[in-house]
Amino acid sequence: MWPENTSFAFDQAAALGVELFETDLRVTADGALICFHDATLDRTTNGQGLTAKSMLAEVAALDAGYRHRYEDRFPFRSQGCAVPTFEAVVERFPQAGFIVDLKADGTEEPLARLIEVRQLQERAIVGSFSDQRLGRFRELTRGMVPTSTAPNETMRAIVASRSGGRWNPFSPSTVAMQVPVSWYGVPVMTRRLVELAHRWDRLVHVWTINETREMERLFELGVDAVITDRPDLAISQL
Repeated sequence: MWPENTSFAFDQAAALGVELFETDLRVTADGALICFHDATLDRTTNGQGLTAKSMLAEVAALDAGYRHRYEDRFPFRSQGCAVPTFEAVVERFPQAGFIVDLKADGTEEPLARLIEVRQLQERAIVGSFSDQRLGRFRELTRGMVPTSTAPNETMRAIVASRSGGRWNPFSPSTVAMQVPVSWYGVPVMTRRLVELAHRWDRLVHVWTINETREMERLFELGVDAVITDRPDLAISQL
């Protein structure tokens, strides 16, 4: 809908009434924590090269809407779409909550520090596709910051839901499962998985859902939220 992880996208989502943002985090060469998905700048901006080798000033000067195609056009070029720091987004939306994905090693320490300084413990859920990265973050924050399931933890939950096990597969700091509908063609999201998560007082978030019918189906299964590129459609389900 809008260029991902940009200040423009956050502004537009907030205007719709969105109160919980999902974003990806990486660190620049000079240690800035930025909202950015890829290891390189090439896919989404008019820049090139490794994100981690770029200075914040260089990244901030890029056009983050340059390559975003919408209806066979590039309507966001030269429209002021920028890559923001996570701290700037937190400051801009003081009432919002955040689901963040640690995309690279080295993001754990600056995020833990920012959460402590800005007192974001009640506003953030931290996740990662790396068990080691999320484990490191949990150690740094002494388990005091809410997290989503790490990959191995997610797999334990799936196995528990399918085997009828009554044991708790979740880490103490985990507040939510964040899973896709399927993984490499294998169904993940089932009513039994939702029931298991709720049995242990965990939320269920499903990504990335951009169709109304699929949203309806998932909410009927009992999921608590969907992560979407179409907040306009998701809000219509409320």
